[in-house]
Amino acid sequence: MNCQRLSLLLLATLVLTFATYAQTQKALTNADILNMSKQGFDANLIVKDIESNPTDFDVSPQALIELKGAGVSQSVMEAMIAAHAEKPSAAVEAAHGAADSRGTTPSGSPGSGCNPNSGCLLRDGTDVPLKFAAEISSKSAHEGDPVEFLLDDDLKVGETVVAAKGSHAVATVSSAKKAGMMGKPGELNVQLQYLVVGSNHVHLRGTKGKEGESKTGATVALTVLFGPIGLIKHGKDVQIPQGTPLKAYIDQDIWLPAINK
Repeated sequence: MNCQRLSLLLLATLVLTFATYAQTQKALTNADILNMSKQGFDANLIVKDIESNPTDFDVSPQALIELKGAGVSQSVMEAMIAAHAEKPSAAVEAAHGAADSRGTTPSGSPGSGCNPNSGCLLRDGTDVPLKFAAEISSKSAHEGDPVEFLLDDDLKVGETVVAAKGSHAVATVSSAKKAGMMGKPGELNVQLQYLVVGSNHVHLRGTKGKEGESKTGATVALTVLFGPIGLIKHGKDVQIPQGTPLKAYIDQDIWLPAINK
């Protein structure tokens, strides 16, 4: 009997210790990632650490530039972006209600997608009109470079604005090749990541459907997408001017608060 009580006491102590550790475990930050990279930790090990711990990363374009300059690998930065994008907005999660199979929101009309108390449900596959915030070229771009976009028009659910024109979106250069010998043209591909809407990072993808490579972060071949006319200059490097439009798509349903304009 005493042995059984001792075992139960030991088990309870272990459970309490684990629970206390989980509650007090410090979230990983950019500084932690930089420190591990400088200490020579393998990129795969850092990615696994990111996937198994709470995180609080800054994945703004400037922060990504600083990480790349400090030698942080692309796979680690992609894991940081993915971890950050998966964190929901507390305000939206607390406010929204679940839509039923007809798209009815609490106290809202069927299919409206919006409710004064719960916000608006932005559906998977919704068109997102973007434009390049700056010129980009296969001659100067490098793998892992951040690419910034601007929302080219208000994003709406019905008649309600949920993301204002000019909101920032983020992608990264997945591959870039300068024009080569024998007239070989340059190549330039990017991976779409997310649209910044307040405290939310809204997942984006490059095609309407989700089949095959049509998933968040899937590579968008700019040469194929736009064609050579006006985008490949002398020397056949891919040259995309500032303001060039690019259509992206919402990658998964997400609740967003309405914006009063």
